[in-house]
Formats: sequence, C-alpha cells, structure tokens
Amino acid sequence: MPRSSNSVASKARRKKILGRTKGYWGAKKNVLTVAKNTLEKGLGYAYRDRKAKKRNFRALWIQRINAQVRVHGLTYGQFINNINTKGVLLNRKSLADLAMNHPEAFEAVVNKVK
Repeated sequence: MPRSSNSVASKARRKKILGRTKGYWGAKKNVLTVAKNTLEKGLGYAYRDRKAKKRNFRALWIQRINAQVRVHGLTYGQFINNINTKGVLLNRKSLADLAMNHPEAFEAVVNKVK
C-alpha cells in the first residue's frame, strides 16, 4: 500500500504560519522556513514585552505619584509608607490617575495620610 501524505493538514499548517507573517518584509513573509523562524522570534518578543509593559507602566505611575507628592512636602517612599500604615486601599494606578486628572482629590488623600 502506498504511503499517503495528508496534504490538507500540511497545507493548512503552512498557510497558518504564512498568514501570521503577512506584512513582514521580503522572504520573511513567503518562504516557509524563514517565516517560521521569524514568527517564533516575534512571538518571543511579544511574550517578553507584555511583561516589560507592566514594568514600564508601574514605573510611570510611581513617577507621577512622586512628582505630585513632592508638591505637598513628602517623598514617594514616605507617602507609600503612610498609605500602608493608615490602611488606605488605593493602588498605584489609581493614585497616579488621581494625581494627573484630579489633583484636589489627590490632595485630600495626601492630607489623610500625612
């Protein structure tokens, strides 16, 4: 009995890879072996940078909080320590939003924890 190749599945596998590399430049979009390597590398970068994005945003929130807290005569470290000891349950994301968009509300939080 002759060997049968499942060309439908093979074609679908190749098509899936080439579909995901659509928009890449040169052979990276249409040569299967090159496209496969490029796709793997790109997915690795995507995974890494999803983690980096979280770090970058946390750093941005800390800078925004620090800038606004210093106007009120505290440092970031003192402010966070006071928040934790007073039991205020606001995270850095919401504190940074208050600092940027609602300074009077942020001032009320600062006065509460001073």
